[in-house]
Amino acid sequence: MLPLKDDIPTERTPVVTIGLIALNILVFLYQMSLGPHQQAFIYALGVVPFEITNNIDLVPRITLPLKSTLLTSMFIHGGLFHLFGNMLYLWIFGNNVEDVMGRFRFLLFFLVCGLAATYSQIYMNPASRIPMVGASGAVSGVLGAYLLLYPNARVLTVIFLGFFVQIIRVPALIVLSFWIVVQVISGTAALSAGHTAGVAWFAHIGGFVSGLVLLKLFLARRSRTSLNLNPFRSGRHHGSRD
Repeated sequence: MLPLKDDIPTERTPVVTIGLIALNILVFLYQMSLGPHQQAFIYALGVVPFEITNNIDLVPRITLPLKSTLLTSMFIHGGLFHLFGNMLYLWIFGNNVEDVMGRFRFLLFFLVCGLAATYSQIYMNPASRIPMVGASGAVSGVLGAYLLLYPNARVLTVIFLGFFVQIIRVPALIVLSFWIVVQVISGTAALSAGHTAGVAWFAHIGGFVSGLVLLKLFLARRSRTSLNLNPFRSGRHHGSRD
């Protein structure tokens, strides 16, 4: 499944969502401009679990505090498709979550979910010396929040059935449930096979769960009291903003 757009309008311009997408694109363009030095850039500003768990800054070292990579890693991507996928999901689902939370709360929510996602992956693979990069964990938190807020929203989705491709509208509950099930199955399979490097499946899972758990805390006060966060209720509503 590849989502293209949803049917929930926003009441105001999603400034933070647009800003996050722009920042990720600018960082990626800068990264591309480094040519053969890209790998050093990724190793320096990506999260290396071994460094965090042992408080050791491996080569190449950075002048920033070591744990600053927990944040910088969210804005670095391993390739164009990695960037495109994350930004597509952020745009489709992030603008509505920002609309309900308010700009400042949404930005904080995004970063906190990203941190929770990163620590989830570190916990599962603390000795890894492979850098983790990407906004996937933070975006996963946004998906978890969207699932609770708009389960019945209709998402225009590309369905791949072998050689056949179909574009249909699917409830967000199905789209996002399918997505998290894939993450859990893939993460479990990778863990069972001992493949702890590669895709950070547990960052995705940790981010998604943190989005589910933290949503109500980050909603504006009036939204907290007026929203019924039931996965089977109608998905159309708007709360107060700040």
